[in-house]
Amino acid sequence: MTTVIVALLVVIAALLVVVIVLLRLRSRRPVAAPPIVTDPFADTETDVLTGDPRRLTAGDTVEIRGTTWSVRGTLRFTEGGSRWSEHLLDDAHGARVWLSVEEDPDLLLALWTQVHGSELTPGPRVVHQDGARFVSDESGTADYRSEGSTGLAAAGTMAYHDYTGDGDALLGFEKYGSGGWELARGQRLARRDVRVFTAR
Repeated sequence: MTTVIVALLVVIAALLVVVIVLLRLRSRRPVAAPPIVTDPFADTETDVLTGDPRRLTAGDTVEIRGTTWSVRGTLRFTEGGSRWSEHLLDDAHGARVWLSVEEDPDLLLALWTQVHGSELTPGPRVVHQDGARFVSDESGTADYRSEGSTGLAAAGTMAYHDYTGDGDALLGFEKYGSGGWELARGQRLARRDVRVFTAR
């Protein structure tokens, strides 16, 4: 009788060991990665033919409406869940402009030229600059990281106030750290206006 009980206990113990081993093996199975979400309307063919502005970095070359520019530096901005970039460009003649690249969710491109000597400040719902009327669009504060040559610290904060005008016209105010407001006139660009030639 004692032998039968001992045998039963051995069988039960063996079964418990098998169950524990199976449960541990099952828990070690890799968890399937979530599916990658892609924009079904993304123009991947254009990116292959003309380069992707979202991948621009210092040292690249970009052609905008027939003018060739070198990317001197890049600012990467984050504000909450939003991310965008501004690239400092210069041409062979020393002219400098900024190209902003944002997905919201569509790709938004704009070319900006700094305005010097203006006494305009942001805040009013409507402002006028060189006879053009602009209406307040959005404002906020973002963190930035600098790459290449931008003339700014490696990282910091930037306050902004953007205005929209007629057609593709834009007006933007930016203030870095404790500095004063800087003003720039902008123009929206179509995707076909921009060709990217990466240095990599």
